[in-house]
Order: sequence, then structure tokens, then C-alpha cells
Amino acid sequence: MLAASIRDAMPHSGIRPESPPNGGCRVMTESTLELSPTASFAATLSALRAEDLPAPVRTLAKQCLLDVLGTTLAGAGEPAAVLARDFLVSETTSGPCTVVGTGMSLPASAAALANGTAGHALDFDDVISTVGHPSVAVAPAALAVAERIGASGAALLTAFAAGVETQARLAEVVGPAHYARGFHTTATLGSFGAAAAAANLLGLDAERTNAALAIAGTQAAGLKAVFGTMSKPLHAGRAAANGVVAAELAARGFTSADDILGDAQGFAVAESGAFDHEVLTAGLGSPWRLRDVRFKVHAACFLTHAAINAIIALSTEHDFAARAVERITVSVPPGHLNVCAIPEPATGLEGKFSLRVTAALVLLHHRATPDLFTDGTVTAAGTVALRDKVTVVPDPSLDGPVATVHIELRDGREFEAFRDMDAPAWHEDPAEQQPGLLAKFHGLADPVLGVAKATRLADTLAAAEELPDVRPLCRLFRP
Repeated sequence: MLAASIRDAMPHSGIRPESPPNGGCRVMTESTLELSPTASFAATLSALRAEDLPAPVRTLAKQCLLDVLGTTLAGAGEPAAVLARDFLVSETTSGPCTVVGTGMSLPASAAALANGTAGHALDFDDVISTVGHPSVAVAPAALAVAERIGASGAALLTAFAAGVETQARLAEVVGPAHYARGFHTTATLGSFGAAAAAANLLGLDAERTNAALAIAGTQAAGLKAVFGTMSKPLHAGRAAANGVVAAELAARGFTSADDILGDAQGFAVAESGAFDHEVLTAGLGSPWRLRDVRFKVHAACFLTHAAINAIIALSTEHDFAARAVERITVSVPPGHLNVCAIPEPATGLEGKFSLRVTAALVLLHHRATPDLFTDGTVTAAGTVALRDKVTVVPDPSLDGPVATVHIELRDGREFEAFRDMDAPAWHEDPAEQQPGLLAKFHGLADPVLGVAKATRLADTLAAAEELPDVRPLCRLFRP
């Protein structure tokens, strides 16, 4: 576990132009009282090393990278990803960083934008319930910078952990009010996470890491009004690109606010009204927020998953067909209605954010896989007929990623089930969930890379900490 004291924030290899010998004179003092909360957190981030990561955290970091690479490979052919790449190619020269699932290479920030957009296009990437989607914002930034500089696999894992930790802690700093105001945390907090990862890879000292966080913070944007459109996956791509730009500018001496989080006109006050600075001053690893990552098994908004699982359980246990259903009531926390309650989706993307449609699709097909979320399937007569039997009810007694599903059949029988998606899929060791993640990865990656290359990618990533240079790993991202 990394000590909280910023007095341990000693310099390490990387870009440190004109840094004083102690790694930043304002940071390296015996007293932390003169430091802003953001600067104190930046000092802790800049001190993070590979040896600070416990084995379970390294395992989780590799699992997150495996999962998001799978969703990126599969998402690379989605319209949002294709359009984003077309634009980037028209504006940008080729560069050293791989565009996943293609034969293209772009500069780091452009590759991060392309890969973040592709990785979120299917809405099948991992989540932390209080954070949104961490890996799809952090990983594209970390991979792009790591590939550009030829970083080691251990450095990549360390930077990724720093990024997810940052994004998750900031969710605690601003509290639920930020999301309730309409901000998409993957976009906003993801910009900070991506910047933290990129800064760690570049070896920025405490002062320049603080600048990177501030530069990212003033770029951070993303609104929930665009859910169900191509702009939602763009949020992830933009966050990743913001992070790369922020860290690269900070490395060159670009300046910004000293306390982007705590300032009276800073991020927390402006976009939440809440600021829990104590979260920032606790040492990393108390506990590691990577432990809170949950991997999706359904290609829809995470807040639909509890209802999906409840429906699958009921239909399996009681063996009834969709045509036997008379009425379905889905009870969810009131906040779900602002996220995934589009009543009559007209597109596949909107369908991912509709409790009514996901319920109908699961009853009809017994799954919620990416191929079902097309415009045609979502608006098909059979889907619409069953969708119209679903009523979504806000239940103030419920909280978190949960749902209660009550199903009434035409023969008079009634069944009910409650599901909670907050529990992890492992108990003692995150390696317990590896078989399921590998199955998901191969389902997404094999059609793009072929079985042999997808297997080689998964095997190489499983030993990432042993790689002296990640560039051979990144070459496996190409078909």
C-alpha cells in the first residue's frame, strides 16, 4: 500500500523539465498544510510505482484491459467508431499509436479518441456503480502514451491503476449530485482519470501532475441528454483524448489552476456543489477502487442489468414463453428513470437505455447481446408488443444497481425476483472471474482478430508485467 505522506513523492524517470531536485518545491515540504487538496493528491499520484500495486490489483488491471480491448475490437466497426475515425484521418497525419481493430496508426491523442469511442460504442465495457465507465476512458489514454514512449507492461498497469483510482475517488469527491445534475461521469471524471494515467506514464512530478489534472478538469464535459446517441461513446473518446492532451501539455510546462477540484470556482463546486476533500488526502490503496469494477455480461446500460438478470432467472426457473406474459412490472430506484427509461426507443442505441425494451428482448431471446441492439430488432412488431406490457415503477425504498421484477402470466400465475448487481463476481481472488472474462473477450475479439491472434493477445496481456516494452502487445490489436 502506498503511504499517504507526500514526503515520499520522490522523482522517477520520465519528463521533468526544469523540476527542482526535490520534485517540486511547493510539494516537497515537511508540512502538507500549504498544499491544496488537488496538489496533495497529485503528489500521491506522482509517487505511485509498480511495486505499490498488490497482486490482486495487478490482476484486476489486466482484466480491465482485456475486457475493454474486447469491447474496442468489437466496437471498431460500429457507426460511431467509423465516423470518428473518418474525421480523425481527414484531420490528422499518421502517428505511432495503434487504432484498435484496424490497420491504422495515429498520434496519441487521436488514437485515444478513436479507441475510446470504439470501446464504448456497444456500451458493453466495465463499470463502477458510482463512477460510470472507468476503463474505457483511462485505457485508451494509457495505451496510446505507453505505445508512443515504449513503456513497460508494469508501467502500463501502474498508470492504469492510477487513472481508475483517480476517476473513482473523484466520484466520491463530487458525490451523486454531479450525476444528478446531468453530467456523464465517464466523460467528466474520465478526463481526470485519463490525465492521471498519462501523467504517471510520462513520469511527471507532483507539480506537473497537478497541472495535468487541472488542464483535464477545465476540458471535462459530457451531458446525459445524449444517452442513446453516438455522442455517448464520444464521451469516452473525448475523455481519453483530454487526458493525453492535459498530460502532454503539463509535461511541456503548461500551467493551470493549483486546486482545480477545491477552488471556489473549480470543478467540484461548479459541477456538483459538493467537495469531500478528505477522500483525496487518504493514501492510495485504502482501499483500491479497482476492486469495485464490475464487468458487464449484457450489452446495455448497467442499470438495466438487475432487471435483465431477474427476468432470466424467472423465465428459466418457471419455464414460460414470452407469449404467455400478460404484464411485467419493473421496480427500480427513482434515479434510474433519468438514465435508462426511454419509453419507446426508435434505434438500437436508444434500446440500450430502455428498461422496457431490454425486458422485452430478454424475454424473447433469453439474452441481451450486442447483435440484438439494432434499429430493426428494437422496433420489430414482436419487441414492441412485449415492450408495451412492461411498466417501470420508481421505488424510493430501492438504491443502487438493483431491480425487482414482477411478472404476471396469462394463466394467472405470478412470479417475482429481486437482483442486486453491486456484488463482485469473485470472493477471495479476482482470478476467479477470469474464465468468464476470457469467454466474453473471445466472443468479441475472435471475429475481428481470429482465434489464434486473439488467444495470443489474451496470453500476452496476462503476463503484461513481464513486458519490457508494450509495443509488441499493441501490434496484436491489429487484424
